[in-house]
Amino acid sequence: MATAFKPLMPLDEAWSVLRAAVEQHVAGPQGQRQTESISSFEALGRVLAETVVSPVDVPPLDNSAMDGYAVRSADLAQAGQAGAAPEAITLPQAQRIAAGQVGAALQAGQCARIFTGAPVPVGADAVVMQEHTTADPGTGTVRFNEPVKAGQNIRRRGEDIAQGLAVLQAGLRLTAAGLGVAASVGRADLTVFKQPRVGILTTGNELVMPGQPLPPGAIYNSNRHTLRGLVQAAGGRAQDLGIVPDQLDATRAALREAAQHNDLVISSGGVSVGEEDHLRNAVVAEGGLDFWALAIKPGKPFVFGWLQRADGSRALYMGLPGNPVASYVTFLLLVRPVLAVLAGEAWALPQSLQLQADFTWPKADKRREFARARLGADGRVTLYPNQGSGVLTSAVWADGLLDLLPGQTVQPGDTVSYLPLAELLQPASGARQA
Repeated sequence: MATAFKPLMPLDEAWSVLRAAVEQHVAGPQGQRQTESISSFEALGRVLAETVVSPVDVPPLDNSAMDGYAVRSADLAQAGQAGAAPEAITLPQAQRIAAGQVGAALQAGQCARIFTGAPVPVGADAVVMQEHTTADPGTGTVRFNEPVKAGQNIRRRGEDIAQGLAVLQAGLRLTAAGLGVAASVGRADLTVFKQPRVGILTTGNELVMPGQPLPPGAIYNSNRHTLRGLVQAAGGRAQDLGIVPDQLDATRAALREAAQHNDLVISSGGVSVGEEDHLRNAVVAEGGLDFWALAIKPGKPFVFGWLQRADGSRALYMGLPGNPVASYVTFLLLVRPVLAVLAGEAWALPQSLQLQADFTWPKADKRREFARARLGADGRVTLYPNQGSGVLTSAVWADGLLDLLPGQTVQPGDTVSYLPLAELLQPASGARQA
């Protein structure tokens, strides 16, 4: 039977379809995100399902910003106004206050030795850094060598966080700094969205796992490792489902089983229109297709759809090309935003930088191209010399993707759109919503 070829879908249109589909999926009764409470000590990279409101002031008391001496500024001001010589501006040391201790009230005409983080005693209104003083252990007095202003070197109660302030918003993917904030307001546990379960299938009779002998005509399965790593880096729970033979019945059975236990099923290879490419037909038989074949390079044979579960609910499905770079690029551009929404974040797209090129790109393509690139020492973009979709070493060398629009050529000095891999691979919280 002849294959009906549809026009290639532009990337922007594909993003719109993906956004609508995944947002509808998580909003439905079968697709709503589940939550769990976990230790804040173990929550790095997880997405908050609650807004964290501080029950305390941070810091809880006025405290010293450095090692030095707590004083009443009026005592030193009076000495200065009297026209006394600097060596006469001397106060007895009445007490010593370390971090974690609460000192006694400071009386007029006294000072207190104080250390960074220690509560400022009642009565004191300034801390003088120790470098601006001269202590005399014999007499127990301290001479102050610099002018003093009320409030200097004191961190005020609630200066960082006031009690009742919302410090972390629901939908935020937790960074190390976010965990620190949660701990600073006393949160031992946090309510987060459960990690999306992602089943990974690779297809191809030619694939062999590393460590096994390599027969004639076979290749080692790099996509299995790459996709698992990408899913884990994106915060998903990767379930490796192995290599599926190039057979329609076997492919249908693998998809059917994967759909029962995963929120998203992704595959690599088998989504083109060759006689041995069965995934597209298998997805139609087990669910449905929203689109296939995109106007991008690399990554044209990309499939998006859904798989029916036995209980009537659905799992999402995304079929990636088999060529390693095409699989890698389409994951970053298309799978990553979907996975972020499944994980609890808002839909967002990566932000590009407008930079100068140091290369020539004379031959424009009808499709939107994503070339492996990186920044030179001069801040200009340079290209990997071999842009073939099977050259995975280019993805290791690159620190970004060059976004070339259909028909675009480039000369040295031209402005180009550059997508940093650091942003494509990182949590999507800081990306552009669109």
